[in-house]
Order: sequence, then C-alpha cells, then structure tokens
Amino acid sequence: MISKKWLCASTLLFCVVVSCAHEPSGLQTGTSDPRTFTTADLAKLRWIEGSWRGSGTDQAPFFERYRFETDSILAVDSFPDEKLDKVEETTRFELKDGQFGNGGDSARWVATSIDAQGITFEPAAKAKNSFRWERESADKWKATLKWPAEEGKPARERIYTMERIPGK
Repeated sequence: MISKKWLCASTLLFCVVVSCAHEPSGLQTGTSDPRTFTTADLAKLRWIEGSWRGSGTDQAPFFERYRFETDSILAVDSFPDEKLDKVEETTRFELKDGQFGNGGDSARWVATSIDAQGITFEPAAKAKNSFRWERESADKWKATLKWPAEEGKPARERIYTMERIPGK
C-alpha cells in the first residue's frame, strides 16, 4: 500500500519537473547573458579613443582612429597613411538590444566580454576568427586575433601592437 505522504511528495516532484520542462526556451533563471551590455560597459572602453599606428610581424604599418560617435556607437576609421587626412573605411560597432557588435552584410562580430582592460569579440556571421583589444598603457594596446583549427590547418594567432599617434 502506498502511503499518502509518499503520494503527495511524488505528485509535487512530478509537477515541478513538468513545469521546468515547459519553461519557455531562452529563459534563464538566476543567470545573466554575458553578451548583454549597457552604455556603462562601453564607457570602460573610452581609453581606446584616439589615433593609432598599428604594427605586427610581417605587417606594414596601418593607421586607425577610434572614436565614440554616441554613448552606444564606436566608429573605427582606417587611413592609408600617417597623415590621417583621408578616411578609407569606417566600421561602426553599435550597442543594440544589449548586444555590441558591427553590422552590415559582410563579416560580423559581437562582443562577448567587456572589462576595464579590453573587449573580446566572437564571430556572428561570415567570420571565423575572434579578437580582443587589450589595453597595455595609456598610449599602447594590442589586438589579438585568433583563428580555430580547420581543414588540416592548425589554430593560429596574430598580434598587432597599437601605439598612440600624439596630437592626432
């Protein structure tokens, strides 16, 4: 004979299991999505504003300017030379619906972590590599790009040193 206490306990357990199984997908209780950011998070990246000369192994120098257009949009201008008088291309990273990334129809990345030292991006569409911008000092930071192993090729990494161009 089944005791009344055991029946009540097993019925309660069954109800809990069923209600958990029917929890709407995507709903996370007690956790926050590490890819959800605010303008306060982006403010941690203000150190990156300015004009920079990039260099790396087997890489000709390149020139970029990082600037916040608004509290939620970071624009990266690329220049052909150190004169910084002609913008070749501008890439915008925008905070939208809690996600911070670049838009458009080409390769896209989305931020997965932001802290006072830097930001990490992972591929979102038509891209394979991840990258991190990491502050080393007020006038120097590094960009580390990483590609996963694929089709017989080993994983690889490329590091660029970014040095501030004074007065630009």
